[in-house]
Amino acid sequence: MRIILIGAPGTGKGTQGIFISERYNVPKISTGDMLREEVYLKTKIGLIIKNIIAQGQLVPNKIVCNLIKKRIQKKDCINGFLLDGFPRTIKQAIYLSNINFKIDYILEFIVPFHTILERISGRRVHTNSGRIYHIKFKPPKIQNKDDITGELLTIREDDKIESIKTRLEEYKKIHDPLINYYINLHKIGHIKFFQIDGTNSVSLIHKKIEKILNK
Repeated sequence: MRIILIGAPGTGKGTQGIFISERYNVPKISTGDMLREEVYLKTKIGLIIKNIIAQGQLVPNKIVCNLIKKRIQKKDCINGFLLDGFPRTIKQAIYLSNINFKIDYILEFIVPFHTILERISGRRVHTNSGRIYHIKFKPPKIQNKDDITGELLTIREDDKIESIKTRLEEYKKIHDPLINYYINLHKIGHIKFFQIDGTNSVSLIHKKIEKILNK
């Protein structure tokens, strides 16, 4: 089972990706996680990525594609995988096709941009552990402090409002061509494409996904 999750930042792909990964025993591969790891490790490529993300720009295809190719060739991906945040563009989609990794399902999560802005700008992160909070939906017990360590929470550079707005504008530009590409593949039977309302409750979305993947 090879699955791609598509949607703007903040549509719930990460949450649903964890559910799918655990439910169907396939590794969840997040380009965002991989990019942040490079930044955290302060690798040469990580420093480049950090500057790009801070400006609200998309990381170049070459960097992302090389990281993805290396990851999906690992042994744990033999029986399937879940891609969260890749491909983002037609070029990346074609790249994936050219390295002969057939995709079974495309799940697109749809959420209005004003809702996305509220979701992302309210996120707070405990850097060392990766624990994520939200000032409205999942606040820490003590304001702006991690529940376990008591250390201060931070705001990711790409979660700041101006950065979010820039990312959403970039997403608009590349979204339609990519979706049309997969819809056309769906029409000729090469892939299964489904759209999911990301404003529904987490449990309701779980049921929707199970219904799709259990067919």
